[in-house]
Amino acid sequence: MVSEALDALPKRFADLVENVVIAVEDEPNDEDLESIEDDGDADSELLGIYRGVALTERTHDMQLLPDEIAVFRGPINRVARTREEAVHEVRETVIHELGHYFGLDDDELP
Repeated sequence: MVSEALDALPKRFADLVENVVIAVEDEPNDEDLESIEDDGDADSELLGIYRGVALTERTHDMQLLPDEIAVFRGPINRVARTREEAVHEVRETVIHELGHYFGLDDDELP
């Protein structure tokens, strides 16, 4: 599903994504949950997270490890009732987290 979401990206955006690992993990870890603790509804599931430095915050002299986007299988399976809903959630999560990679805040993302 993640590969399908990436394949569906418009070419102009896909060409700008460099040095990003996209991983599927079972659940968010404690650090992931703590990093978003004040950002939203306490009862909502964390479906994915961007771990890295946004393109808009980088300087030329920064040496960086690859950025990472994690998509969480467990939370997506809990919020999706059908395979079609899961595909939709994965696609929306990948696009949302790539938005963070490009420097957008949550309030700027759909």
